Amino acid sequence: MSLTQELLDRLAAIGADPPGITREAFGAGENAAMELMVETARGLGLECTVDAGANLSMRWAGSNPSAAPVIVGSHLDSVVHGGNFDGAAGVVAGLAAIAALQAEGFRPRATIEVLALRCEEAVWFGLGLIGSRSLLGRLPEGALDLPHARGGRSLRECIAGCGGDPGALGRPLRDPRRIGAYVEVHIEQAPQLVEAGQPVALCLANPGNLRHPHIRITGEDAHTGLPHRFRHDAALAGAELALALERLWLDEEAARRPMAVTIGRFHTLAERHAMTVVPGAFEMSLDLRAYDAAHLQSLEAKLHGLVGAVAARRGVAVDLGPRSVAAPGVMDAAILEELAAAARQRGLRAPRLNSPGSHDANNFAAAGVPTGMLLVRNRNGSHNPDEAMETDDLMAAVGLLTLWLAGRAGH
Repeated sequence: MSLTQELLDRLAAIGADPPGITREAFGAGENAAMELMVETARGLGLECTVDAGANLSMRWAGSNPSAAPVIVGSHLDSVVHGGNFDGAAGVVAGLAAIAALQAEGFRPRATIEVLALRCEEAVWFGLGLIGSRSLLGRLPEGALDLPHARGGRSLRECIAGCGGDPGALGRPLRDPRRIGAYVEVHIEQAPQLVEAGQPVALCLANPGNLRHPHIRITGEDAHTGLPHRFRHDAALAGAELALALERLWLDEEAARRPMAVTIGRFHTLAERHAMTVVPGAFEMSLDLRAYDAAHLQSLEAKLHGLVGAVAARRGVAVDLGPRSVAAPGVMDAAILEELAAAARQRGLRAPRLNSPGSHDANNFAAAGVPTGMLLVRNRNGSHNPDEAMETDDLMAAVGLLTLWLAGRAGH
């Protein structure tokens, strides 16, 4: 059995949570996956360390200590009842590429480093990309006080409990100017590669996002027979806001400004809702995505306009609640061409595609690190138990990554 398949199989056992996979950030699943990576990395002779954000670094030292390291990274946590490959396939790919280079007798000039970054998924704290934010000094104010979705432990407590030092996270842990490049391998989260009939794509850009995880609409509870003109219906206000956001999305797409709107939470309050009560309270979440920082900023202004209009028409108050922003990640042109050359050398027609998801690569790109991504064909989307990446497709990406690392770290 290949190293790649062995790691994927062992990861599936670690995260098994029928009907899918759950590797809780800063919990047993993510920690056990980290331990598996340490075991594997040490077997390859790599130096393993944990930084102040509890991220795992696995380093193959180069012959030139002054050369900026080349980093391959991704994450090991998952959503609840997700699939086995979102994030984890990228860490496996980095170790598999190092194993392939070692088998060929390659000796790096620049250090090659594989990063297993903590808590990429936003489900655990209402804030995503936490490992790369910690590494690059991009945690927003107050983030360390955010409660974990399970058990209420703060992010500060979680990081400390996993060997990190949250007191050191007010500044970058690594100087971005001293990172030679960062490349991430990730399953594709749309069926574009299935449609194209290709195993691997070169990523052009990842969207940034604006998130409001806890929007609260407040109207007035009332009797179900109350005439419409007297109502301050929080649920209908939420419905109107949701449909207005969808119209905005369709208008932007028609104008060739790609974006996405996702409303993942949308509900009246369990302790108050009833069939014969006009709801006076309603909660929802919002994730807005776009590929350009200026576009994202303009969408935020339009969001506030929609909120104001709905609140006035419905006679309700809309509190958007906590806000988080992730910068878009535009991939480095030079790395893109290097990966394209590797694809040609391997005889692959790797299309160039935007990713629909935000990834840790976003933070590296935003910090000025030359950044690239490879997307691996994956049926059935992600964040669900039916993720269906084929190991052969991942190995195609590992082949490109191996060629690229040899070029970047070898001269």
